[in-house]
Amino acid sequence: KRVVDFGCGTGSQSIALAKKYNCSVVGIDANRKSLDKAIEQAKPYNIPQSGLSFVDKVSDGMLNSFDIVISQNSFEHFGNPSMILDLMQQLLNDSGKLLVTFGPPWLAPYGSHMQFFCKVPWINVLFSEETVMKVRGRFRSDGATKYEEVESGLNRMTIAKFERIIRSSNLKIEFKSYKCIRGINALSKIPFLSEYFVNHVTVILSR
Repeated sequence: KRVVDFGCGTGSQSIALAKKYNCSVVGIDANRKSLDKAIEQAKPYNIPQSGLSFVDKVSDGMLNSFDIVISQNSFEHFGNPSMILDLMQQLLNDSGKLLVTFGPPWLAPYGSHMQFFCKVPWINVLFSEETVMKVRGRFRSDGATKYEEVESGLNRMTIAKFERIIRSSNLKIEFKSYKCIRGINALSKIPFLSEYFVNHVTVILSR
C-alpha cells in the first residue's frame, strides 16, 4: 500500500506504519520543526526513502496515487478544513480510502484543549474567549488572543460542522464511529447532546 500520514507531526505513526506493515509512507506536516524531528526520529530504523519520506506540502506528482490517507488527531486544527479535506481526497487513487479520526471536538468537555492548565470541563462554553486566553497567557508566551492563534490552531470543529464539511465534499461514508465520554455512546444519537458528549470521531471515506 501507498499511505499518506496527513498531519504526521513528529512522525511516530508514519515510522510505525512503514516498519510494521512494510508499506510506502509519506508523512506530511506544515510544521517544519515537527518534520525535522520526524526525520531525526526515523534515522535509527534505516527505512529506505522509497518506504518513508517526510514533506511539508503536497506536490502535483502525489495526486491520485495513494491507497490510504490517514488524518489522525489533526482535523480540529486545520485552518481551512474543507480545503484540506479536498486536498486529501485528491491524493487518493480511484479505489483509495480516507481515514479521519480526531478528538475531542470543540464542544466536548475538553474541546478547547486547555486542560493543561484547567481541569474544569467546557471552559470554552462557560467562559469567554478573552478570559480563557488571558489565563492561558500565564502558562504560554506565544501571545495568542484567539483559539485559532494557539500552537497548531483550533478551528472550533463541532460535530455539526464536521458533518457539513463531509456532506459538501461528496465523499461516501463507509464507516462512522462517535465515541462519547465514559462510554455512554447512546448520547451520540441525540442531536443536541451529541455536541457536548461525543469525545472522539472516526470516519472512513471513499470517492
